[in-house]
Amino acid sequence: MAKIRVSYEYSEAEDKSIRLGLFLIACGILSLFILGFCWLSPTLQSLQSKPANCTVVSVLRPEEMFECVFTCGTDCKGTSLYPCLQIFVNNSESNSVALLHFDEQQLVLNPKCSFVPPCERDNQKNKDSVLLWEDYFTKEVSSQSFTCFFNQQRRPDDVLWRRSHDTSVLLHCVLWPMVSLLLGTLIVLLTVCARSLAVRAEALQKRKCSYEVCQDLSLPSEHLDAKADDLLATNSDPEPEMSSPTRTLPLFAVPIRRRDREH
Repeated sequence: MAKIRVSYEYSEAEDKSIRLGLFLIACGILSLFILGFCWLSPTLQSLQSKPANCTVVSVLRPEEMFECVFTCGTDCKGTSLYPCLQIFVNNSESNSVALLHFDEQQLVLNPKCSFVPPCERDNQKNKDSVLLWEDYFTKEVSSQSFTCFFNQQRRPDDVLWRRSHDTSVLLHCVLWPMVSLLLGTLIVLLTVCARSLAVRAEALQKRKCSYEVCQDLSLPSEHLDAKADDLLATNSDPEPEMSSPTRTLPLFAVPIRRRDREH
């Protein structure tokens, strides 16, 4: 028996579905790497800092000034100055004095100062922002303990006022790339499975047709002749039956005897 050949070519809609699924898979993998390097690593480092109880030891404002960069438009940039504020606290975890910082970003930006104000063009505005924080820690927080975050392994001499990243950032960094990856994989699998089922159905249909043809060929010749006669009888129109021709005599004919014919 000859092999049954079935077409495995995808239709235009199926091809678009597979392309969409592959695009979502690529986007999920790429976004996972990008978010992993940009957000996941800093978030994990931030979550490594442990909460501790801190009390203010001293608030200093040295005479040293630091520069910051401000923007005043698309092509407008400049530098201004701000005073340095240093807040030393006692850390309950290590029982030692450490320098307080607002968050990880300001710690990296200026490790010598506790607070970096939003950079303004006017130096006086920058100074006023620093003085507000100085008054807050001097008058309101000086005699109270507050929660700070301490990382013994990375920076034992520094503590943080708050974390820059929390668990929600970690959730978003993993959730959305995985959703895109799983959705693309699901689209590709469903399209391939649907095409496979269609191919199997087509193969079964062709196999059924070929089986009926082979069964007809295996019948005896008498059955085939009878079947062919039946087909011809059903397809051809019935011809009217012809009556046997009869010889009629003329109306005024006179029978001639044989003797008269001889004479």
